[in-house]
Amino acid sequence: MFLSVFEIFKVGIGPSSSHTMGPMVAAARFLERLRASPFRAKGLRASLHGSLAFTGVGHATDRAVILGLAGFRPDDYDAAKAEAALERIRAEKAVAPEGLGPLAFDPAADLRFDYGPPLPGHANGLVLMATDAQGDVILQETYYSIGGGFVLTEAELAEARGGREAPQAPVPYPFRTAAEMLAMAEASGLSIAEMKRRNELSVMPREALERGLARIWEVMNACIDRGLAAEGILPGGLKVRRRAKAIHQKLLAERGLNLTAPHTINDWMSVYAMAVNEENAAGGQVVTAPTNGAAGVVPAVLRYWLDHVPGAGPAGIGDFLLTAAAIGGIVKHNASISGAECGCQAEVGSASAMAAAGLCAVMGGTPMQVENAAEIALEHHLGMTCDPVKGLVQIPCIERNGLGAIKAVSAASLALRGDGTHFVPLDAAIETMRQTGADMHEKYKETSLGGLAVNVPNC
Repeated sequence: MFLSVFEIFKVGIGPSSSHTMGPMVAAARFLERLRASPFRAKGLRASLHGSLAFTGVGHATDRAVILGLAGFRPDDYDAAKAEAALERIRAEKAVAPEGLGPLAFDPAADLRFDYGPPLPGHANGLVLMATDAQGDVILQETYYSIGGGFVLTEAELAEARGGREAPQAPVPYPFRTAAEMLAMAEASGLSIAEMKRRNELSVMPREALERGLARIWEVMNACIDRGLAAEGILPGGLKVRRRAKAIHQKLLAERGLNLTAPHTINDWMSVYAMAVNEENAAGGQVVTAPTNGAAGVVPAVLRYWLDHVPGAGPAGIGDFLLTAAAIGGIVKHNASISGAECGCQAEVGSASAMAAAGLCAVMGGTPMQVENAAEIALEHHLGMTCDPVKGLVQIPCIERNGLGAIKAVSAASLALRGDGTHFVPLDAAIETMRQTGADMHEKYKETSLGGLAVNVPNC
């Protein structure tokens, strides 16, 4: 099993990797299939199912599908061009993706929200269709957005669940579980980051890897800075006010005055995470880490380390990200990073485990301590539901990232105080998360039909 660091960390747009990025990627894939098809399409249709229907408007899923069918992609998304395109599409009732010409598509009539039972493959399902001049469907594909911006067709999902995944190029350290990762680390004498680096280098040049890692941190850090500088009301109707800038200014004013309690460091961790998730809620550029809803945790902990921990420096950024990605890959392979599948334990819980592992690694932790840090962080998110108010990635998501960052730092610190031996293996925590997600009622899995979503006024 090999998931690249650039599959775990992907540059995209807010507010959701599974509800915004995934559907846009699915639309792009459908256009590619249509370009290769012998059929001459005249129009397009789409239907959203399960969680994509129930919280689709709050997560901008409708916008993502419209723009995706017009040729937009998450990795090079231009907000100004997108807004202009949306106005044009709604007025002309057509899209014009490159290489396919004008295709009839009226968002009001051709994009349907299906509030019935979800499609059988996953809670996040969408069906894309191409039609002929008479409106008959000539090409159709079902896609599942499985979390973190990952998208599978119905056939691909069936193959993956049947253990028939497409063969991959061999990598030197193909660990699928935390136990295998630790065994390979002990046998090789390498750190988790170095094993992950050598896996990456087996499929890409060193220059591309280093450039890509630098790009990931550049986007993460820029997102923090934008969030710390912005103010105003977030879109969506809840009238949630951005708070990161005001908190940050207070923290800066208190520096050096010897008036603050030691626990104020928690506010720094929180404000970095909140800055990212306020940007995400506003539809800004973020990095999946491993999802958009949990995008603030990893960059917050990395920024905390760089700005507040003596001895930290840019040379460790790559090791932090590679270690975090190794943990994220194990979680995704053996359980889920999708809130619609396993609740927020799969999003913020996974992110906290990744951040804890990364911080432990750059602070000199052994592979056993790193695995312990990840386990502590994940264990204490088990059972966390995904119940966004009004279907928006705002309440409780923004603050939840701050608390996930604090837990990650605490978990890394506890692990570093020990020798790496511990009672609950990370693999057991991951399996527990998977089972808990399977048992969790659907209303607590990103449908906004339970929890805070129904106990807090939506206006």
